[in-house]
Amino acid sequence: MAKGRILFVNQEITPFSGESEIAAMGRYLPARTQEMGREIRVFMPKFSNVAERKHQLHEVIRLSGMNLIMNNCDRQLIIKVGSIPTARMQVYFIDNEEYFAGTPGAQKADGTLDNLSDERLLFFGRGTLEAVRKLAWQPHLINFCGWFASMIPFYMRRINKENAFFSGTKMVITLMDDGFKGNIGGDLERKMKADGATAKDLRLYGDTTYLGLMKSAITYSQGVIIGSPNANPELVAFAKENKRSVLDYIADRDEFYTRINKFYDSIIGRIDN
Repeated sequence: MAKGRILFVNQEITPFSGESEIAAMGRYLPARTQEMGREIRVFMPKFSNVAERKHQLHEVIRLSGMNLIMNNCDRQLIIKVGSIPTARMQVYFIDNEEYFAGTPGAQKADGTLDNLSDERLLFFGRGTLEAVRKLAWQPHLINFCGWFASMIPFYMRRINKENAFFSGTKMVITLMDDGFKGNIGGDLERKMKADGATAKDLRLYGDTTYLGLMKSAITYSQGVIIGSPNANPELVAFAKENKRSVLDYIADRDEFYTRINKFYDSIIGRIDN
């Protein structure tokens, strides 16, 4: 098995965001990948249900302080870090007072979204990649999990046009049972255009329902992991019809994580450094 550097971008991670199928994937897959000899970095949103005192989160001053322009307003990018001692794993959190204070999760309890969801989604995707660049840690592969990370592929394309830092980095999306009701709302197209979206980007992201966002992310990714037996079947079919490399779900977690790491190798290819 090749080693390599894997960046995990997760919507939820236990114990920070409670117990769920997607949060368990966010916790145990990176830890297993690290145990197998790879370098990892792990990012997630700093939703308000993440207890800072309990988990001893603290701000990473050297990474924080950058302002991102969102909808013609400066929004401060704050990076915090916590650890999971039993896994010897650090988790970086993307935070901003306007976007994440009072927001306990990616969607409301009834599955709907609020009117800041579009900006929150963009801020998290862009902020994560900006933080990784400031870390000066170039991943061979990004595995993003959950619809809240679905703008990562868009920003990867946009950043690579301006800076070669992520040149050669591959992308893998993990499909879970994490849909939301309705659509993102707001004015995503206009805000993406302000962030350098091309006509192709705007066509892909024109449908801001859960299915639309995830199909766009699949289109820009090299590989797709079916991370749940309840992953949306339309998305699974879309990935296979569009000839993406697909790893099907396996119930045995240890075997599944081993196969995922072999899948990473097949996507990354040869590593020279």
